[in-house]
Amino acid sequence: MGHLTGKTAIITGAGRAVLKDGTCGSIGYGIATAYAKEGANLVITGRNVKKLEDAKEELERLYGIKVLTVQADVSDGSDNEAVVKNVIDKTIEAFGRIDVLINNAQASASGVPLAEHTTEQFNLAMYSGLYATFYYMKACYPYLKETKGTVINFASGAGLFGNFGQCSYAAAKEGIRGLTRVAATEWGKDGINVNIVCPLAWTAQLEQFQEAYPDAFKANVHMPPMGHYGNSELEIGRVCVQLASPDFKYLTGETLTLEGGMGLRP
Repeated sequence: MGHLTGKTAIITGAGRAVLKDGTCGSIGYGIATAYAKEGANLVITGRNVKKLEDAKEELERLYGIKVLTVQADVSDGSDNEAVVKNVIDKTIEAFGRIDVLINNAQASASGVPLAEHTTEQFNLAMYSGLYATFYYMKACYPYLKETKGTVINFASGAGLFGNFGQCSYAAAKEGIRGLTRVAATEWGKDGINVNIVCPLAWTAQLEQFQEAYPDAFKANVHMPPMGHYGNSELEIGRVCVQLASPDFKYLTGETLTLEGGMGLRP
């Protein structure tokens, strides 16, 4: 029996993605794998239905847990509260509870300088990241209050350090950091654990960023001191498992930076 057996986790942006070498290629899927190994039932969302179905097939086959897939895209011009409500309603219908909310989904136009950024590109990052996190947290709050649950949000060094060509991405991530701290203050009395992680993992998206914008990649993405980038499952995913454990409640509201195998640094 795993540490999370009987619990239900919603993970946004958790479709199956692989690197060129065939290994896990996204933080969301790495987290989903780590949670599946601990026995949690999963609700995974994303824009790409095939990636979600591929994730469901592999996770259920390998780990014997149940996975609900829900296509969901928080975006400019959509009825986003209805989009998120649909995810929550289907989660409760399928599993009857929500123990963990992981806001991982994020799209952006990285590599585009601020002076060249369009409103559409800015909105892409804001809606998929900051607004999505806001809507999911609000919708999940009553259920997390019942279960004394956990929220794990994701920020980035792009916001912490002001990375070139990532103005909308950095703005969205810094907004999420602020939102997380407020929620930790307000929801602590309800027994809800709220944290944020700033990871640096080697993902398929980062692989593509290196190919599409080599100059921006060289300027912004630096090898961590340990000599390797974070592993989406074994480092980021396992950290998220630990954050959902009762003995980690004291870290509520902290920003946790994961740097290529160096572990947690509040």
